Amino acid sequence: MRKPLLFRFTVLTCTYIALSLIVFLCLYIMDARLRRVNKEIADCKNDKSSNIKIDLVDSSPFHLKGSFPGPQDTPYEGGHFEVDIVIPDSYPFQPVKMKFITKVYHPNISSASGAICLDILKDAWSPVLTLKSTLISLQSLLCSPEPNDPQDAEVAKHYTTSKRSFDETARYWTQIYAGGPVVKKMEVKELQRDEIAIAGLEKAHVDQFESLGFERSKVIDVLRRLNYRGANVANISEDRIVEELLK
Repeated sequence: MRKPLLFRFTVLTCTYIALSLIVFLCLYIMDARLRRVNKEIADCKNDKSSNIKIDLVDSSPFHLKGSFPGPQDTPYEGGHFEVDIVIPDSYPFQPVKMKFITKVYHPNISSASGAICLDILKDAWSPVLTLKSTLISLQSLLCSPEPNDPQDAEVAKHYTTSKRSFDETARYWTQIYAGGPVVKKMEVKELQRDEIAIAGLEKAHVDQFESLGFERSKVIDVLRRLNYRGANVANISEDRIVEELLK
């Protein structure tokens, strides 16, 4: 009878040691994560040249708000953009979760949810990346859209078919959502300061189909969905638009 008892004791002892090690490792990883995040926040505050800011949300070091100015010589210049940041349990071995709080008109950013399509937030993440360097990458993304790998397909179509119209709409969104500079008077007149401008459409096109008796909101929805913008207007017949409006 002694052998089974000794065996049970050995198994229980090994199990206890294993569980203790697991608990220790979990606590160590959590402590390491906290120390790293606190260091990154402090480093960012001490760096005055990057204009990248990171603040706590509800006093939690694992739920943060990042912000940065819109890059120069882009439609986002002059705007102030905020990003929601969630630190996962296994950070920095797992990428941070980021999405824009500020509404942005950009092919790689969802105009509805703020979700971001960027490789370093997915499979290209590396533990050497930091919160600041990731926010700088988001700032760079505003300079260099990737319409062939979009998060927002409609905005990407707008970008590829009419860059000038896209820039006007992105600049308008920067003004109304990111506190950007007021658009020049002529541009304001063209944009009409309403949902037509936000959709990146021409007022004349909306008026044309609205005059047929269709509701403005439905006209805007259909024209936006069909990407009735720029050079693409010539590829879509008026009959096709009316068919969609009648559905």
